[in-house]
Amino acid sequence: MEWKLFANLAETVGDKHVTVDVGPGATFGEALDALLDAHPELRSEVLNDDDELRDHIRVLHNGDNPFVEGDGRETELAEGDELALFPPVSGG
Repeated sequence: MEWKLFANLAETVGDKHVTVDVGPGATFGEALDALLDAHPELRSEVLNDDDELRDHIRVLHNGDNPFVEGDGRETELAEGDELALFPPVSGG
């Protein structure tokens, strides 16, 4: 499963695309855990002290927020799904 990372999260990892070893039927939470296990340097940027997503971090599963449009960490993944992780974005 591939994650797309944006802005400083991509800079932290050194790549905009990161593949993690989870297959179809895995959950969004398992894919997130696999990403953070593979790149522990992201953990403090993405999770708070309670291991919950920081308020300013946005995640997408096929263009939707799995915590709004799905079952949160329990959202089931399928082959070809898109996962993305965003820091806060501002513009002007």
